[in-house]
Amino acid sequence: MAKYECNSCGMSVKTNCGHCDAPLVNAMLDLDDGNQVQVSKCLESECSNYEGKIKSPLCCGNDMTCSL
Repeated sequence: MAKYECNSCGMSVKTNCGHCDAPLVNAMLDLDDGNQVQVSKCLESECSNYEGKIKSPLCCGNDMTCSL
């Protein structure tokens, strides 16, 4: 399960899929400019029609991070 943590205050968030309630997994999205963005996505077969990914949440004005 993806667990995002704030590097400033220590707040953490775990993420689950809203369709099937499976834990989301952490992944990296490669951008056209060569940069990467950390995202979470569902890998369950029943959600294979959804190609959505969510960007990491914000806390203390910064992106929360998730260990790969």
